[in-house]
Amino acid sequence: MRTVLILIVAALLVCIILMIFKIIKGKSIYDRMNGLSVMGAHVMIVIVIFGFLDGRPEMYIDIAIAYAILGFVTNIIVAKYLGRKREEDD
Repeated sequence: MRTVLILIVAALLVCIILMIFKIIKGKSIYDRMNGLSVMGAHVMIVIVIFGFLDGRPEMYIDIAIAYAILGFVTNIIVAKYLGRKREEDD
């Protein structure tokens, strides 16, 4: 089981690297924000899997939940900022 979890973490790290390229090379700001959200979800899964590998999943799940809340609030703030900026441009 440990080997399977390590392979899953490796696959998720590859996906995170691909999302970093999408964030950098995205055509629009919405593509970049979408890449950031997907990367955040993958990071949360990696944190939880590390918890299972470490043998203390309850601690890592709390950390993943805090990371998810922080990522969600950040996305809302960036979306509001972009919405205001777009209204000013019109």
